[in-house]
Amino acid sequence: MVRPPGHTRDMPKHFLIIEARFYPQITDALADGATAELERRGATFERVAVPGVLEIPAALAMALDAEVERRRFDGYVLLGCVIRGETSHYDIVANESARAIFNLSTEHALALGNGILTVENSDQAWVRARVDGKNKGGHAAIAAYELALLAETFGRSDD
Repeated sequence: MVRPPGHTRDMPKHFLIIEARFYPQITDALADGATAELERRGATFERVAVPGVLEIPAALAMALDAEVERRRFDGYVLLGCVIRGETSHYDIVANESARAIFNLSTEHALALGNGILTVENSDQAWVRARVDGKNKGGHAAIAAYELALLAETFGRSDD
C-alpha cells in the first residue's frame, strides 16, 4: 500500500480518555482495560473526568473546539456507565449521549472508541467492565486506535 507524504504510522499515537465518574469503581475498571490496551500499543493518553455520561459529548465538543488549529489527539476513548433505574432518565441519558457522540464522531471524522455501558443492573456492568470479563474499556481503546490508523491510511493530516 502506498502511504501519503508525511506518513506517521510508526509515530506513537496520543489519545484523550473522557471518563464519566457517576459510577467511579465501574469507570475505573473500564479505564484499566483502556489504558492497558493503549500502553500495549505504545500509545500515550490523557484522562479527563466529567460527572456523568450525559456530560461526555460536551467534554468531547470542548476538546474539539480547543483543537481547531491542529488536532492534539489522534483519537478519543469514552468511558462510563448508565444503569437502568425506576424512571425514564436511563433512556434519556443513554439515547441522547449516544446520539450526540455519534453526531460529533461523524461530523468531525473522529477516531473514537465508545466504552459507555448501558445495562440493566450493576452485575451486568461489572461483567462488561472488568479486564478479566468482557473488557469493554479495552475494546473501546482498540477501536479508537484502529480508527486512528485508518485515518492515517486515508491521509488525514492535521499539520
